[in-house]
Amino acid sequence: MEGGRLVDFALSRPGADDVGDLHRGRVTARVPALAGCFVALAGAEGFLPDSAGGAGASEGQVLALRITRAAQGGKGPRLTAATEGVAAGPVGLVRRGPDAVERLAALHPEAPIAIDDAAHLATLRPHLGARLALVRRAFDDALEDQLAALAAPEAELPGGARLSVHPTPALTAIDIDLAGGAAARRGKTGAHLAGNRAIIPELARQIRLRNLAGAIVVDFAGLSAKRRQALGPELAQALAADPVAARFLGFSALGLAEILRPRGHAPLHELLAGPHAAGLRALREAADAIAATPAVLPHLRAAADVTAALQADPTALAAIAARAGRSLPIHLDPALPLGAWRLETPPHG
Repeated sequence: MEGGRLVDFALSRPGADDVGDLHRGRVTARVPALAGCFVALAGAEGFLPDSAGGAGASEGQVLALRITRAAQGGKGPRLTAATEGVAAGPVGLVRRGPDAVERLAALHPEAPIAIDDAAHLATLRPHLGARLALVRRAFDDALEDQLAALAAPEAELPGGARLSVHPTPALTAIDIDLAGGAAARRGKTGAHLAGNRAIIPELARQIRLRNLAGAIVVDFAGLSAKRRQALGPELAQALAADPVAARFLGFSALGLAEILRPRGHAPLHELLAGPHAAGLRALREAADAIAATPAVLPHLRAAADVTAALQADPTALAAIAARAGRSLPIHLDPALPLGAWRLETPPHG
């Protein structure tokens, strides 16, 4: 946070594979057409390119591997051969990589770190020392509002403009609508150019906060393809501060700004979608309720898909049980639509 605004945001799931994790994996198939091989991990299948250590690997071979790109876009994790050796054993996780707190702490070495989970704080203290503080609630209402806005596919931009994010399997398209920001001056090229320039810093910030990656195209508003070229230097400058080295590649013949941002951790819109994400939101709200009233343990009613997703994530359930001092009761409710849940306070007596 700087000046009350988010600068960076990262979300990691303790029970999910992510960038930096070290695994033992077994080669299941070589695919010369893809210049690599598929590898079985514990509960997932990853891809090991020949250029990352897959050349010469044979089917059935067990290798030490590190995740370089988390599963995303319907594809499994991308892998590289690990430089350190690991003890023999079955396919499975050997060691987790840095979590979201550690990643952001490395990016912002002067920032204090507020943790609302004593067990998590204990695991981090050897690495981060005096920067850590245990708080009752890490997110205040203003920050909660900013995080809620990131979950939406649209965002407000300076001058009344709006940004809309449209992910596809091949690329992410971003549409800019100057809307009220240029309504009073519609038709004036200079005003449209100024309006688009004004939103560029926030555009770069939204790309970074949402962790959009791979091929990104931006459709600026109200300018011909030729006149959009003038926006290039400022867009390149705004992207230069991105720690993952996002690059402005130029404008297409249609006037679309082309950006390439390396893929690593899964984009925010994928992490916030689906029954597992819904279940984790429920557990987070339950944790807040428990922190506010420790003597009262809420009950969670959830649809079948949410219930199944939580039951498949023992790490999350163990974390909420550690906070509450007992297991959180979870009841499957067939009457709830898919993805739905609600917390209930049990009657006293």
